[in-house]
Amino acid sequence: MRTPDWRIPVKQSSLIPVERIEKAIYFIRGEKVMLDSDLAALYGVATARLNQQVNRNIERFPEDFMFQLTNEEFKGLMLQIATSKKGRGGRRKSPLVFTERGAIMAANILNSRRAVRMSVFVVRAFVKLRETVRRQSRDERGRHRRVGQSFLVLQLTIW
Repeated sequence: MRTPDWRIPVKQSSLIPVERIEKAIYFIRGEKVMLDSDLAALYGVATARLNQQVNRNIERFPEDFMFQLTNEEFKGLMLQIATSKKGRGGRRKSPLVFTERGAIMAANILNSRRAVRMSVFVVRAFVKLRETVRRQSRDERGRHRRVGQSFLVLQLTIW
């Protein structure tokens, strides 16, 4: 299976472009989130190490910072990102997912130089995604307004 291009091994790159991080952000339960494995890769630690530190500091991760996917959400995500099946080196349980706030808290509890550096890029990716959604929403409202005005003009000319 080909590794997605945003998953760059730690030794190959010390900096990862924001655009690649954006590809690791998913929209689940109305939140923009990153998988524990993606966050661990960005921060240069094993997923098990990230999850261990999170469990040791669980009071720092309320539900709006982190949550575990349900089996249904996980199955849907597996189809989206083509993760391997159980028994073939894939995940055995549903992953934790982190919101923007949770991703920053994870960098703080890991307390490594790379995690702190990468957290800046993670925040930039979340902010860029938020701005893109806001811009598209504003453009969409403007388009509806223009269509509505055109309809009004058309209606007035017919009468």
